[in-house]
Amino acid sequence: MSFLNQLFKKEKLNIDLGQLPNHVAIIMDGNGRWAKKRGLPRNVGHREGSNALRKIVEASSKLGIKHLTVYAFSTENWKRPKNEVDALMSLLLEYLKNAERELSGKNVRIRVIGNIKGLPEDIQKEVARVEKLTAVNSGLSLNMALNYGSRDEILQAIKGIAKEVENKTLCVENIDENTVARKLYTSEIPDPDLLIRTSGEKRISNFLLWQLAYTEFYYTDVLWPDFREKHLIEAVREYQSRHRRFGGI
Repeated sequence: MSFLNQLFKKEKLNIDLGQLPNHVAIIMDGNGRWAKKRGLPRNVGHREGSNALRKIVEASSKLGIKHLTVYAFSTENWKRPKNEVDALMSLLLEYLKNAERELSGKNVRIRVIGNIKGLPEDIQKEVARVEKLTAVNSGLSLNMALNYGSRDEILQAIKGIAKEVENKTLCVENIDENTVARKLYTSEIPDPDLLIRTSGEKRISNFLLWQLAYTEFYYTDVLWPDFREKHLIEAVREYQSRHRRFGGI
């Protein structure tokens, strides 16, 4: 019996299925280091990372998590060598093109958050196609952060609010947290309950700065290509051991 099948037998989980994080965000870090340890090109690490994502999407869906947001490509990633950026774009395009086959029968909805207009045209077209294709699915919402930077997201939100004030469709006195939240890429997505970062790094790298205000953080030394279902369960188990006070006692 596969580990995945064993995993989802209730007695193997050792977690409370009634207290799952509604929204899990993941900073998928360590692809390059995974490849370097094996004397392989970084691009091989990115491909293995893509395979790991497929496994975690399936596991999250089976577990009953409602939202999974993954940091796939940041606004800062454009600074990497051109051949690596090209390889990442190729992998993203491949993932999107294969989404229909990969997600067949899995009831997963794909959304993309970030500056989509800054991506290559072929990826923009695939994003639009896949979002439309999966819009009717009511299970896991897979939110892929592409060309995403949280500071830029907040800046654009501020500009949008300023424009409404300038047009006199919004009064300054009426601006509140909900006003800002509605202007973010994640306006239709609840804030994350749990953030997972792989590879041992302990920073959030311009990811969901506004949305992570009361999120529980979980760090692991596991490199992303090696991250499996059991590691997801470990993170959820740790999450359930914490007492979330949201500023209270």
